[in-house]
Amino acid sequence: MSDLAADWFGSAPRVVVKVGSSSLTTPQGAIDPDRIQSLVDALAGVRAAGREVVLVSSGAIAAGISPLGLKRRPRDLATQQAAASVGQGLLVAHYTRRFLEHGWRVGQVLLTVDDVTRQGLYRNAYRTLAKLLDFGVIPIVNENDTVATHEIRFGDNDRLAALVAHLVHADALVLLSDVDALHTDHPSRPGARRIPEVADATELAGVDISRTGSAVGTGGMVTKVQAAEIATSAGIPTLLTSAANAASALSGADVGTRFAVTGKRRPTRLLWLQHASYTAGQLHLDAGAVRALVERNASLLPVGITAVEGEFSAGEPVNLVTPEGAVTARGLVGFDAADLRRMIGKDSRELLSALGEDYEGVAVHRDVLVILNRHREKS
Repeated sequence: MSDLAADWFGSAPRVVVKVGSSSLTTPQGAIDPDRIQSLVDALAGVRAAGREVVLVSSGAIAAGISPLGLKRRPRDLATQQAAASVGQGLLVAHYTRRFLEHGWRVGQVLLTVDDVTRQGLYRNAYRTLAKLLDFGVIPIVNENDTVATHEIRFGDNDRLAALVAHLVHADALVLLSDVDALHTDHPSRPGARRIPEVADATELAGVDISRTGSAVGTGGMVTKVQAAEIATSAGIPTLLTSAANAASALSGADVGTRFAVTGKRRPTRLLWLQHASYTAGQLHLDAGAVRALVERNASLLPVGITAVEGEFSAGEPVNLVTPEGAVTARGLVGFDAADLRRMIGKDSRELLSALGEDYEGVAVHRDVLVILNRHREKS
């Protein structure tokens, strides 16, 4: 067990806080002003202590349910996006008004997967967040549900929060929900005990974390544990607790479940790429190409590609697949799908002759490639 102290979360200079929809709304799905006020009071206290905070807030779709006359969270994408369009403004208006009561300004940042996987866009996302913090503004981050599709989305704000924490070089991540901590059994059962610290997620193999989300949220304990794994693998300690415990957690009280660091900080884009829920296609590789990627940290050349699956453009994320069908890596592809199909099996000399001096020779450069599975082919 590590020696991660609870009071670290009460002193971390820059902290990312994620709050779920169920922690901001009434049982009927409408925004609950009292819950927002309680959260804002806690975060304003962090800022007043000279610490920086980034808020990743769910709730846009939930906030739009009541104004649109809906009885429950919509299932179809178009209605979800309509609800998000109405609800996002209402949600930010609540935050703006209440933070101003404490003397703090907020800035809204809406992200899509494209914003954090395409080379130019993820740098822009970082610069925007960094500049807001420089101005003393509290960034309020959410997925851009109004335009994101099922295929091009993070999937839940827990994952988004972990990636934002890495993007802004946070010192800690706090995940707030309607559950006060992980327990050895379902909290409602006699004998269930709080798990104060997790040194490695493998310790949770015998713990039931399958509790589903609320009627207005999308996540549950599984997504929060996954988010904690993402953050801690990148060197960011993580705390899971309830929104009711926000002030206590951020002042260093021993509440919730702490997840200790398991890895080191690494290049931002590679972490985002590894955990992106969206890929545009797949490149099937021969055994030699797999060995070159995994064992020699090489770039992928067109000669090692045996098949191209999907329709994608240069710069989009694709999976790299072994001859056995296992996804071994993911990277940002250097060519459109149609161009790559014409290059399959051709070596660099042939391609240089056919395409001229502008041909750079790399299908996926090693600098924009992350190994997912250290699978090694047999000779």
